[in-house]
Amino acid sequence: MNEQLKVVVWSTGTVGRHAIAGIDRHPDLELVGVWVSNPDKVGQDAGRLAGLDRDLGVIASDDRDAELAKMPDCIVHCAMTDDRLFDAVDDLVAFLEAGANVVSSGPVVLLFPSPSLPPETWERIEEAGRRGGASLHVNGIDPGWANDVLALQLTSLSQRIDEVRVMEIADYSTYYQPVVMRDLFGFGQPLDAEVLMWMPGILSMAWGPVVRQLAAGLDLTLDEPLLETVDRRPAETELETVSVDIPAGSMGAVRFEVIGTVDGVPRVVLEHVTRTHPDQVPEWPRPAGGDGCYRVVVSGEPMMQVDFSHHGEHGDHNVSGMIVTAQRLVNSVPAVVAAKNGLVTALDLPLVTGRGLVAT
Repeated sequence: MNEQLKVVVWSTGTVGRHAIAGIDRHPDLELVGVWVSNPDKVGQDAGRLAGLDRDLGVIASDDRDAELAKMPDCIVHCAMTDDRLFDAVDDLVAFLEAGANVVSSGPVVLLFPSPSLPPETWERIEEAGRRGGASLHVNGIDPGWANDVLALQLTSLSQRIDEVRVMEIADYSTYYQPVVMRDLFGFGQPLDAEVLMWMPGILSMAWGPVVRQLAAGLDLTLDEPLLETVDRRPAETELETVSVDIPAGSMGAVRFEVIGTVDGVPRVVLEHVTRTHPDQVPEWPRPAGGDGCYRVVVSGEPMMQVDFSHHGEHGDHNVSGMIVTAQRLVNSVPAVVAAKNGLVTALDLPLVTGRGLVAT
């Protein structure tokens, strides 16, 4: 049996709590530390923070230096980064310089190198990896596996590819992320509110790396800049979600695209259809079943479509969305630890599976 890799979980929110449970089940990983930002969580056992029915003997701390002093082989970084991009980059660089490999759910702009960040930021990450002898991999489910590995695997069946379209079609009414839902997306706000997500270039920053990674996997050179489309729709009736109340007439649904073209022709497209009630905007694409799905459509010869859906054993698709995000990171840890130093993308990793996780 190989020696277990020592892992610290960084933050125990909607993703981090599931990462703790996943590490506990993984035969190749040992949880040695948990960092928390919430003072109320300091001193609590990791098992309780993860919602398990037992203690794990690992006590949560807000002492950054103490967690790094444990010399983890990898940090599973699940902290909120959507509203603190450059602070998050500083954190990740510090981890690399300390010699800790990192798998992280964000910032998603680090999924794949792009012009969204200045060249010196990318070089800073690479230099930190060289100095610390460590690797950084940012992934999840979307942006992540559902629109990089899944899509590229499907293209391996193609004879000719005209367009690759990766989609999320989901009902966010049970998605608990108040900052994301109200402040970033603008749900519950007036349709003409100037919220961050719909400012020019922000979609290309957040999901452009998905489009660029797919293009790299297909050996395409895209036109610059990427194109964006946004269609915001009002809620017809007053709605309550777990994150925000949505008055009638305020923003209740949105459909957007980030489009990569070659000589003006769309070749790689990221599309999201986001509702806060399943009956909204019936003419938009709908999930194959349940509350949501990820869809990959490859147009060409042959024409192909795959719909991927999930739901929790004791919860809905937004609960399981956090689980699959966490597990894509957790199960990637051994491959990332073994990878080259610096930024590691999905194109750099070998096949990552759920090895050792079959229930016995």
